[in-house]
Amino acid sequence: MAGVKKIVLAYSGGLDTSVILKWLQERYQCPVVAFAADLGQREDWAAVRAKGLATGAEEVVISDLKETFVREYIFPAFRANAIYEGSYLLGTSLARPLIAQEQVRVAVEKGADAVSHGATGKGNDQVRFELTYMALNPRLTIIAPWRIWDLNSRTRLIAYAKEHNIPVPVTKEKPYSSDENLLHISFEGGILEDPWQEPDDSMFELTCSPEKAPDRPTYIEIEFRQGNPVAINGAALEPGALFAELNRLGGENGIGRLDMVENRFVGMKSRGVYETPGGTILRAAHRDLETITMDREVLRIRDSLVPRYSELIYNGFWFAPEMRLLQKTMDETQQTVSGVVRLKLYKGNCLPVGRRSDQSLYHESFATFEADEVYNQADAGGFIRLNALRLRIQALKAT
Repeated sequence: MAGVKKIVLAYSGGLDTSVILKWLQERYQCPVVAFAADLGQREDWAAVRAKGLATGAEEVVISDLKETFVREYIFPAFRANAIYEGSYLLGTSLARPLIAQEQVRVAVEKGADAVSHGATGKGNDQVRFELTYMALNPRLTIIAPWRIWDLNSRTRLIAYAKEHNIPVPVTKEKPYSSDENLLHISFEGGILEDPWQEPDDSMFELTCSPEKAPDRPTYIEIEFRQGNPVAINGAALEPGALFAELNRLGGENGIGRLDMVENRFVGMKSRGVYETPGGTILRAAHRDLETITMDREVLRIRDSLVPRYSELIYNGFWFAPEMRLLQKTMDETQQTVSGVVRLKLYKGNCLPVGRRSDQSLYHESFATFEADEVYNQADAGGFIRLNALRLRIQALKAT
């Protein structure tokens, strides 16, 4: 640690990373570059830059990663229908490896030999950041202040900030922590640590409550090409714009709220509240299109891999070799997933109500209850008897 010459800090401009910025300068007596990633969060980037420079950063680097986030992280995960513990659409989990990847790139560009982050020693983000650092550039020194300093409480952080003339944000009106990007906003900590306590409706930022959503349903059509959304209501859109429009549509109709207690990788349970309007719509539409375009056995094998795939993302292994293998497998299943899904958005509900595709494996002439020439119903008797053979043997043996 004594030999560190320059540090790139993952910086947000909030209390924690502002204190860390000053603390790193004092502790290591070297230049610190403040790096911030624009992933679509509503932020005053000019203010972030000004605060970073005022707090002593040698330079503030702000990278616009919105399109990269959607194209190279969100879309691959949604091609795989990634979902953690049956509910969480992995908004924070997908963002962290991209932030760390860009941080490593900036470190190389600026000639830094160390990277630092503001994740606490109790959460998942420390794992996600550091696994990415090590996978992409193991020569970088990693500094995790929360694991080594004595500023282990909000009170001490605020005292340190005031001592060093770092502006302290007012927190009384926001008694919880939040994290935002194009995919979601997450809320945790503070008043949310009581899992019995219902979140106040005023907390939510992207979605109206289902009770206040329009009394008329909104119908939309999403077109997919090989598993990726490419158009809404016939209008082709770039990934970032498409996702922003899905967020708008979902938010207006009260779609995408989630309140859950999840199992952190580090071992404890944690209550998280999420808003993921566009992602909720996208996943429902994608899964529905797969029902007519994917072979039954391919679908079953792919679905069996989703929990493992999602767990790898949640735990921070985005750049692991097993993740590359699974992504290739997931993408192979998407070669036929092209078509259009029509959805009904209504008061928190997202209901697929129509689907069509040139790749469809559904044939009305096969499935009809009317007369047909492709299915001999008498064949079903032998099919049933063969499948019942082991059951009959068990029953005969018992008697």
